[in-house]
Amino acid sequence: MTSTEPGTGPSILVTGGSSGLGAAVVAAVVKAGGRPCVLDRKAPEDGVPWAECDLSDTRAAEAATRQLAEHAGGLDAVVTAAGVDVPGRLADIPAETWERVVTVDLLATVAVIRAALPYLERSHGRIVTVASTLGVKAVSDATAYCAAKFGVVGFTRALAAELAGSVGVTLLVPGGMRTAFFDEREEQYRPGADASLNDPANVASAVLFALGQPIGCAVRELVVCADRETSYP
Repeated sequence: MTSTEPGTGPSILVTGGSSGLGAAVVAAVVKAGGRPCVLDRKAPEDGVPWAECDLSDTRAAEAATRQLAEHAGGLDAVVTAAGVDVPGRLADIPAETWERVVTVDLLATVAVIRAALPYLERSHGRIVTVASTLGVKAVSDATAYCAAKFGVVGFTRALAAELAGSVGVTLLVPGGMRTAFFDEREEQYRPGADASLNDPANVASAVLFALGQPIGCAVRELVVCADRETSYP
C-alpha cells in the first residue's frame, strides 16, 4: 500500500477491526495514510468508520459490506481478520457453537468478499484472507477451527485462480499472536506462560506488504509467526 497524505489513500475494509490482528491492521493502514473501515460487533478506536455486525449472520455481513463500500466511495482492499474459536472435544461442543465458529471464520469470510467483489473489480483491488497455522496442521480439540481455517485455505487458493488478472488475492497464515483471542478459553486451552506468540503489529506489516504490491504482482501466500511457533510446520 503506497503511503499518501493522511486520510486520502486506499479504502480498506477490515473485518474484526476493533481488536487483535484486525485492530493492528487498521492502525497500520492509518499510519500508511489509508482509509480503513471496520465490520465488527463493537466500535473501533479513533473514530474509524464502521458498521455493527455479527458475522454469524452472513446476509447481514453482505449488507454491511455494501453499506461501508458505498460510504467510502468504493473499496481498494478487504482484509478478513475476524475470527473466533471455542476449543473442545467434538462430542462436548454444542452444535450451535461448533457451527458458529465455522460460520464466522469461513462463511462470513466468503460473504464479505462476495459483497465486496464488484467494488474491488472496479478498483483492481486486493483481498487478504486470514487463515491460521491450524489451517495447514490439524490438532485435537479444534475440529471447528481447523475445519474453518482449512476451508479458508482452499477457498482462497481457488479464489486466486478465479480472480487472476482482476483482483489480487493473498492467503495469510498467521501463528499465535499476543491478543485477547485466548482470554475466554478454559485454562487448558490457553497458551502457557512460556508460549512463543507474535506481536500482531508484525503480522499487520505483512498484510500491508501484500496490499502494496503493484498491479500485475501478487503475493499469493504468507506464513507469519514467531520463530518458535509450535504449530508450524
